[in-house]
Amino acid sequence: MASRGLAPLSSRQENIMGLGRADGLRALKPGQRVVLGVLTENDQQNRVFGQVPSEYVPALRDASTLDVSTSRATLGDHVVEPVIAQSTKQSSSFVLPSELLLVDDAVQDLGSGSRMDSSMQSLLEEEAAASEDVLCVPEYAEDIHRYLRGCEVKYRPKPGYMRKQPDITNCMRIILVDWLVEVGEEYKLCSETLFLAVDYLDRFLSCMSVLRGKLQLVGTAAELLAAKYEEVYPPEVDEFVYITDDTYTKKQVLRMEQHLLRVLAFDMTAPTVHQFLMQYTLEGNICARTVNLALYLSELSLLEVDPFVQYLPSKTAAAAYCLANYTLNGVLWPENLYAFTGYSLAVIIPCLMELHKLHLGAAGRPQQAIQEKYKSSKYCGVSLLEPVESLHLP
Repeated sequence: MASRGLAPLSSRQENIMGLGRADGLRALKPGQRVVLGVLTENDQQNRVFGQVPSEYVPALRDASTLDVSTSRATLGDHVVEPVIAQSTKQSSSFVLPSELLLVDDAVQDLGSGSRMDSSMQSLLEEEAAASEDVLCVPEYAEDIHRYLRGCEVKYRPKPGYMRKQPDITNCMRIILVDWLVEVGEEYKLCSETLFLAVDYLDRFLSCMSVLRGKLQLVGTAAELLAAKYEEVYPPEVDEFVYITDDTYTKKQVLRMEQHLLRVLAFDMTAPTVHQFLMQYTLEGNICARTVNLALYLSELSLLEVDPFVQYLPSKTAAAAYCLANYTLNGVLWPENLYAFTGYSLAVIIPCLMELHKLHLGAAGRPQQAIQEKYKSSKYCGVSLLEPVESLHLP
């Protein structure tokens, strides 16, 4: 089987999990998979593996009504405890911990991971190109935008949710998102799939506490769901098991998929930065290079839950548009987009400044999957462009 260049978040000695990308995937030998890193101590927080405050441990209602498996999975030299998936709200949740969810026989007997043949590739590319135009039909553009603006408030993650997580940190989430970008590139998933997966991940983590040993499982299930929702031919479940280097079983992935659906109340149609950006770029009538730079900047924003989770997707998309337009064309926010969105430049500036700071430091980050992705000619090599040193704002 061809090398994926992908593998689980497994045990390492570094304080911040994740391999250095100096060697890159180009150094891989056929059949070799890269171990991305470990969920160990991060952000100078000396947390004991597997220990969480008592208020996050779900209480068993009645031992006679639950048949809980006491088996543990091993990850490197560590014992991985079952995921703690209890609502961080004080009120009781109707969602059971993922280890207790039942998977019926029909679900367990899903397909065996057949590969997508090459004859479908051109069809996939055509479908992906067509799907980006659906949001921007001129007759309905304003109605679609108005609807999405209403939905983005309803389906946004909770700002500051990471501070309530007992066992994972922002650094762990950054590595996971970086890995999800690699997965998307490996399977040639469309950009919207990545944005949806991160949306599902953040909304899930806003409500549920997760142990570090299960964080990659949550991310894998989120990308599986997003691919099923967005792709014409999504990868099979066995493919997602493979890219974790069999750290998790097919049954675990399917159970986590069910758990995600229940926690998100089956609300899968969430507006993303990508959807708004596609509308803005067509409405603003900018060149392909500027569009790709805006896409690159918007994907960079996915890495940092703080501060970007506090901004609505429509505003982050506006900031990505402004920064790309300013970098290449010396113009920030055109009047027609002010009329279309209702956002003035003054409203966008705080998010714009945060995104500019992220762009300035992008080349020096240890996680380089997004930069590598946008170096290709397909995206006009926009990650190789030098960011502007300063913004001359009114």
